[in-house]
Amino acid sequence: MAKSAAHPTAPEGGVGEVAREFSRLGVTSFGGPVAHLGYFRTAFVERLRWMSDRAYADLVALCQFLPGPASSQVGMAVGLSRAGYRGMAVAWAGFTIPSIIALVLFGYAVDSLGDISNAGWIAGLKAVAVAVVAHALLGMAKNLASDRERATIAAGAMVFVLLVPGAFGQVGAIAAAGVVGILWLRAKIDDADAHLPLPVRPAVGIASLVLFVALLAAVPLLVTITNSDALRLFDVFYRSGALVFGGGHVVLPLLQAEMVETGMVGVEEFLAGYGAAQAVPGPLFTFAAYLGALNEGGPNGILGAAIATVGIFLPATLLVLGVAPFWNRVRQIPLIRRALLGVNAGVVGILAAALYDPVFTSGITGPVTMAIGVAAFIALHSWKLAPWIVVVLGALAGWVFL
Repeated sequence: MAKSAAHPTAPEGGVGEVAREFSRLGVTSFGGPVAHLGYFRTAFVERLRWMSDRAYADLVALCQFLPGPASSQVGMAVGLSRAGYRGMAVAWAGFTIPSIIALVLFGYAVDSLGDISNAGWIAGLKAVAVAVVAHALLGMAKNLASDRERATIAAGAMVFVLLVPGAFGQVGAIAAAGVVGILWLRAKIDDADAHLPLPVRPAVGIASLVLFVALLAAVPLLVTITNSDALRLFDVFYRSGALVFGGGHVVLPLLQAEMVETGMVGVEEFLAGYGAAQAVPGPLFTFAAYLGALNEGGPNGILGAAIATVGIFLPATLLVLGVAPFWNRVRQIPLIRRALLGVNAGVVGILAAALYDPVFTSGITGPVTMAIGVAAFIALHSWKLAPWIVVVLGALAGWVFL
């Protein structure tokens, strides 16, 4: 394993490099947002050394505080750091578009395919996700919770999240870990290895934050004035992306209330799409594309999918651009640095809690999935196989034995 705590040594890359790496992740990153963060760490900290473990953990901590899809925001920030605005765009596209295409196609064929959530190859992928998260947890704990104080914070965060599930538990655990870090931990003076270049001018950042708030306030008013079905669809998904903390599964109750209870999508189609969303790689927020394609109350098909996708991911994009110009300066403040040490340990605890529930509880359902998970972990941790190879082998094992 490369020394992830060392200062990154790889030269600045181009847009093509970012597109290649995120396109690979876009077709192999199964298992949900926590697993995505594990895949990202393996790729960008261990294998490519684009950033240090501390810089990556700081970035994850920041995105956990922001509403929207945390793994997508981390990916956008990595692309932005590596190749500017174009890097941010291709990082999002490479990671997201494969699952959008898969879910829109599934939307067209939902009546004939039915529920695929219990297929054997999907069970194999869920078992592999357990190995991916466990591998990431070990690596992050070694660097971010290696002393007794931070290990204690990590354990406390894990217990809190397990006892208080949902977005409140995650945000509460992070906030508490930050407070404990301020009161208990001492920051290192040398922070160079945690610096992450985010080339966004302050004026662009402020404009992005203003636009984020303005759209949140103005779009519902425009819907009332114009009675536009397209704006109404955009409003549903923009509010979902802007107001939901925790991402992933947390957004599903809101989407169900907005789409099913209003008659825009039938309950059977909603549940079938939710099952399909578990089976595709990439962010769960791409479920929006499926719902937009099946929208019965206005734009649907490709246009509906495009409106829904832009609506749900635009808030995350604006927030990343909004905080980027100020992040490295803010995180150098001693008080903030101590808080981040605590928060990073808290993130380790949250990852440990997620490893148990939902990753382990949904991925390990019997002796066969346990065997697949253990084999995948050994392949990643000891044999150093590329994650995409492990994903393919896990899916094949599930298809053959389950």
